[in-house]
Amino acid sequence: MQKLIINGGKKLSGEIRIQGAKNAALPIMAASVLCGEEIILHNCPRISDVYAAMRILTYLGCKAGFAEKNTAVLRAENVTETSISDELMREMRSSVFFLGAVLGRTGKCRITLPGGCDLGPRPIDMHLAALRRMGVTIKEEYGVLDCTAENGLKGANITLSFPSVGTTENIMLAAVLAEGTTVIQNAAREPEIADLAELLTSCGAKISGAGCGRIVIKGVKKLHGCEYSIMPDRIVCATYLSCAASAGGDIVVSDCRPSDMESILSIFEQMGCIVHSSADKIYFSAGRPLKAVSPVRTMVYPGFPTDAQAVVMAVLCRAKGTSVFVENIFENRFKHTGELCRMGADILVEGKTAVVKGVDRLYGAKICASDLRGGAGLVSAALSAEGTSEISNIHYIDRGYEEIETILSSAGADIIRV
Repeated sequence: MQKLIINGGKKLSGEIRIQGAKNAALPIMAASVLCGEEIILHNCPRISDVYAAMRILTYLGCKAGFAEKNTAVLRAENVTETSISDELMREMRSSVFFLGAVLGRTGKCRITLPGGCDLGPRPIDMHLAALRRMGVTIKEEYGVLDCTAENGLKGANITLSFPSVGTTENIMLAAVLAEGTTVIQNAAREPEIADLAELLTSCGAKISGAGCGRIVIKGVKKLHGCEYSIMPDRIVCATYLSCAASAGGDIVVSDCRPSDMESILSIFEQMGCIVHSSADKIYFSAGRPLKAVSPVRTMVYPGFPTDAQAVVMAVLCRAKGTSVFVENIFENRFKHTGELCRMGADILVEGKTAVVKGVDRLYGAKICASDLRGGAGLVSAALSAEGTSEISNIHYIDRGYEEIETILSSAGADIIRV
């Protein structure tokens, strides 16, 4: 089992380049199933979830791999399989994107329920209800979903009860080759949805309104290949800003998109950090002493993202005063708090609320990542702790961060993987 060993107390400095976005790359990789030609993806992160998506593509009969460090080449001329094994579906939550893509390409798909981090119930009922409106017949038995569109997928007017990112993207994937026009009302507005739409449009799809509450997709007969660069990862960017705020120091974050991160940057400014942004860089100086922020409410975009909650909480464990977090998206998103308390944090969790009383110092400890973002939060906390921290279960962190120990070491952190 691999672990991260972190000796805290080292200030960060220098420049950190931000990788491509996990939450954009995965639906884009699923979209390659819809295209009969080669897709070249630049700025594709080398993370375990991307490799899992490549295994699904290979299982389906496609070709997928890295041509060079962050350039992935995907070819889906031949889709020979319309089912996805239970083992592959369990590897990550985003495997569900292949449902809409395979249905759009072949008119049928057989999957089991997806896996991923345990963040509480994340049913795919909205995905299935939307697909039914598009003419898909779904039979469910013993956790297996057998989906067919005998007369082809049809455009439909779909109003979401909640602006779900995954549901919005799955509808888009199913709709681009469907007959007629699909309209998604109350669509999610995350930047990753706009990135998927831009990729699909580059392949010949007709999509308007992505990034707004109403998306219109006019079905086309076929898609072609393209060359595309994936957007930067705003959550990874938030994580490295958190690490700098926690450890202290000044860093420059490059190849990022500050315009996607206004709600996150605002929280760091309220802490007392100095934040200056240009088109693709953030100049960041850690505040001292850090100030408590209350409340921090997770919301759908453009609100504060649930994925950034854990890494920001790690910083506020040492802020002066009391911070309050209200988690409105996932019910199990405070699992990291117990490990932070092992390091000396003072956190009280009551339902969807966490009250964080700032302490003077954290202490190194043996701690365990319970999910992707919670694990990243533990890394941030360990950078400011006195002594040595040992973080296990780092396979969760590897799902979304490319060589996190190498990146932080280059900025002055004392961190190794063993």
